[in-house]
Amino acid sequence: MSGAEDIEEVEADVCIVGAGPAGLTLALLLLRSGLSVSVVERSRSHQREFRGEILQPGAMKILDELGVLEKARARGCHEHSRFQLMEQDRLLLDIDYRSLPAPYNHLLSIPQSHLLTELLLHCARFTGFRYVDGCRVGGLIRDEEERVRGVSSDGYAFHAKVVVGADGRFSKVRRLAGIEAGRSEAFDQDVLWFKLRGEQRPGGHDVRVFRDAGSSPVLVYGSWPDNVQVGWTLPHKGYQEVARGGLGHIKAQLAKAVPAYAALIDEQITSMRDLSLLDVFSGRAERWAVDGLVLIGDAAHTHSPIGAQGINLAVQDAVVLHPVLVEAVRGGDTGAGVLSRFEELRAPDIAAMMRLQGIQSKAMLSTGVFATKVRPRLAAVVQRTPLYRKILRTIAYGNPSIRVAEELFAL
Repeated sequence: MSGAEDIEEVEADVCIVGAGPAGLTLALLLLRSGLSVSVVERSRSHQREFRGEILQPGAMKILDELGVLEKARARGCHEHSRFQLMEQDRLLLDIDYRSLPAPYNHLLSIPQSHLLTELLLHCARFTGFRYVDGCRVGGLIRDEEERVRGVSSDGYAFHAKVVVGADGRFSKVRRLAGIEAGRSEAFDQDVLWFKLRGEQRPGGHDVRVFRDAGSSPVLVYGSWPDNVQVGWTLPHKGYQEVARGGLGHIKAQLAKAVPAYAALIDEQITSMRDLSLLDVFSGRAERWAVDGLVLIGDAAHTHSPIGAQGINLAVQDAVVLHPVLVEAVRGGDTGAGVLSRFEELRAPDIAAMMRLQGIQSKAMLSTGVFATKVRPRLAAVVQRTPLYRKILRTIAYGNPSIRVAEELFAL
């Protein structure tokens, strides 16, 4: 195609860039409120591998209220009752989700594709929904006053009253808007991820962190249908040093840390391509809104994988942003002053979670003689105090007062 006449013009009240949990949950909320929504997704299929598969109770409750959770679960999932910290043969910390109120008294390991499929199917019921995948955003459309009025890509111009950047921690929308990412090297670890296929081991439906003297901690949990997700923590920026030892060295270290999976590691990890390195960092964008544009999820605030908060925070972001956008569109004011209300409402929750994740990282993953001696005593004390319940509720629910604004839904 060539020339302006070959560009397809797409009009909507809101254009969301990124079809992850944050973007599609927000799309569904807006559609149910009578707004028209276009969603632009870079990938051609969401039937791909995702590391983030854990749903916390807070996200489960919201997705259930939206009618999405039951059918997503029916596609296949695993419930996890506990989060456990193991040091050699000792159980140091046993966080039991079954002490929370039913029915959301567990963690849920569910392929993200199952969740995204159901969200898309729900969105597709609305005539005001347009979904375009395999589409890379190349620029922002601005009016004569430099307000954002849409996004452009090869073959498309998506016009909207508001653009939402929901395109992840390396957000293209954020960069195009000239917003600094606010990256912070707050964590001392990166994570080497891989998936094993085979029979679950005892405790395979619990989420466990294994520690062994002289080796890096390893996160292990059962993944649907009969897989095991494994995350090996490494010193931050230390992958190159580990890789110089070769694949055999890596496999030996992993087998030492989680001997129950040694045979599967030896059989299935056959090249470096079987491993995926996650650069762990946190970040909070310098601002979350400009005139006509707002950021959500990892595009606004990036977190460590510790505590499995990614989907929980993304879904709750969508719920908080929903009434702000409805008010902005219906009121005809999509300036930064109105859209920044989202950051005002959400920033305290995000700051609290970042602090908690920093504490979790130091408590569970730090190494050294002092940490090794103190950790068992600290874990034993925490579980016998009210602090344990407070930490569990924060990890499970985030901000429990966040609720879907059903009063905004169209009849």
